[in-house]
Amino acid sequence: MTMLILFLLMTLAVLLYIFYLPGKLYLGPEKTRAAYLRERKEAVYENLRDLNFEHQAGKMPDADYQSLKISLQDEAAMLMAEIARLERLAPPAPGRTRV
Repeated sequence: MTMLILFLLMTLAVLLYIFYLPGKLYLGPEKTRAAYLRERKEAVYENLRDLNFEHQAGKMPDADYQSLKISLQDEAAMLMAEIARLERLAPPAPGRTRV
């Protein structure tokens, strides 16, 4: 009987330890749409660099290289256009003037 109670207490303690959430969690800085788009743009550029390296190393046929390159360039262009649009719409930060 005491073993059963001990087992139940241990189970309860483990479950509380695993599933207990404190009142406030810090999840990091809030990400804006523009910040997300900039991160995605950097990832696309990195993919383009990797693609060029793979093609130059002879690991990728020309047809595949061209189609992937065009799709990545199109995505980069869309991201840059969206970033530019968001920057035009955003009000200037206090204390900063546009030149």
